[in-house]
Amino acid sequence: MRNLVRGAVTAALLLTGAATLAGPAAVDAQTAPGTFGTDAISSTVQVTGGNIHGAARDQDGVLSFKDIPFATPPVGKLRWQAPMPVRPWKGIRDARSYGNRCWAQPVFEGMGLHPVLKQDENCLTLNIETSAESVNEKRPVLVWIYGGGFEFQFGEGVQPFPNGKALVKKGAVLVTFNYRLGVLGYFAHPELDKEGSLSGNFGLMDQIAALKWVKANISRFGGDPDKVTVFGESAGSHAVGLLMSSPLSKGLFQRAIGESGSFWENEHGSICTRATAFAQSAALMKKLGVKNIDELRALPPDKLMLETPWDLTTDPAVTAFAPCEGDSVLPKSPASAFMAKEQNDVPLLAGWNAFEGSLFLSRMLPHANAAEFRAAAAKQFGQARMPEFLKNYPADTDAEAKSSAAQLIGDLAIGAQTWEWLNLQKATGKSPVYGYEFTFTSPFTPIPAHTAEITYVFGSLAPQIFTPPNVTPGPEDRQLANLMTSYWVNFARNGNPNGPGLPQWPEYGGAGTSVMQFGKTTGAITELGTSRYRFIESYRINGRLPEAWRKTE
Repeated sequence: MRNLVRGAVTAALLLTGAATLAGPAAVDAQTAPGTFGTDAISSTVQVTGGNIHGAARDQDGVLSFKDIPFATPPVGKLRWQAPMPVRPWKGIRDARSYGNRCWAQPVFEGMGLHPVLKQDENCLTLNIETSAESVNEKRPVLVWIYGGGFEFQFGEGVQPFPNGKALVKKGAVLVTFNYRLGVLGYFAHPELDKEGSLSGNFGLMDQIAALKWVKANISRFGGDPDKVTVFGESAGSHAVGLLMSSPLSKGLFQRAIGESGSFWENEHGSICTRATAFAQSAALMKKLGVKNIDELRALPPDKLMLETPWDLTTDPAVTAFAPCEGDSVLPKSPASAFMAKEQNDVPLLAGWNAFEGSLFLSRMLPHANAAEFRAAAAKQFGQARMPEFLKNYPADTDAEAKSSAAQLIGDLAIGAQTWEWLNLQKATGKSPVYGYEFTFTSPFTPIPAHTAEITYVFGSLAPQIFTPPNVTPGPEDRQLANLMTSYWVNFARNGNPNGPGLPQWPEYGGAGTSVMQFGKTTGAITELGTSRYRFIESYRINGRLPEAWRKTE
């Protein structure tokens, strides 16, 4: 897999459980008790379930708390169940070290993106960083949702990217958390439905449970439970769009930030249906030779992961276990929910990077030569519409076809739906909308690739997938990080990214209007790619892209 990712990098460049003092017990509700009769925040805090002890304030005055349970571990009979309330513990829980990470596909193992932490189903914990000194400060809360195709953990709470000290020092309380992935997070089956709520989308249920925990407890860390912003990148950004679409997350956040993704759509069309999820689960049970859910639950999690492999060469929305519509979490497709004005109407800030196709080049339409690309495009988009297609994705020469194929996969996997998210919220919502495009390059960030903006948003300036060896951030990188952290915290605080000393970021006015460009200079520009995105949008009927696309080879 290391070679696969390095190959993608090369092609893109060419194109251009912690310990407790006692065991757990049952609990009936998630409520937030008080903090020892004082308003001061120390390294010991009382939360749902009991007392926790985090790391002492560092030299910047930042307190950190790790491995805080927000739900009962989903093990045994609780595998493939909605997250259950936290069980209380006795004594003081050590919250100074990261806990287990959820089981994930090993897509990026060995590349420095995963620390050596135990994978375990007992992983539903969160981490908090705050520099507040009093519970009364009501600071804005940023809740990060990591990406990774709902299959692996890219930038979770134990990674360099969410080293959120820059955001915390600017006045935010930062929360990161784990959620179930792959087959453990998105297995749906009629037998499970009989056990309670509709099965599937357990990973999204985990996200909602984490947000409920935040609402109940974040004031103990100086955060404002009524000023919560969810933000994420890639699958994390898709998750933000899904949460805005879900009736179950209503009132749990007041702002939304999406970095590259929105509706969990890809080159094969819209998010899968419940029927597709059932068929996928039945096929797995047949493959494993199990007769019922009890036998499936008896299998170890590593076997389940090994039997459901996924890597960057395939579309996870088709070949992996991932979110689907048709249950109480997502009653309908996300785009349909927005079109029906049923979304959680909160201020939205969202955007995409100039070269989103960077990690998805192995999934491009065939393009060995211009004729092959044109033939593949005609098969997917229809021969009658090829003149319009070729205006947006020209293919007069082999080189032009290769460039257009890379542009197209980035648009289908990320760009078009993120653009449509902005436009649907603008058209059907009442809250303000802000759009951006990330075009920045430097020796540290040689291409504006998928994921490239994360290190600037967090201000950590940690090396990225595309950072060349032995290259460190320069002054231009630090300047951009300072701008982006300021905008993100301002938006979390006010629902508006603007603030003193920052270039003015105009509200998004709809297709073809102004977005903020984060590039060699930062400022408002007329959005790029409008014609391409409108072309893809035109294929949507009743909120869904063509079902035939899911069968496209």
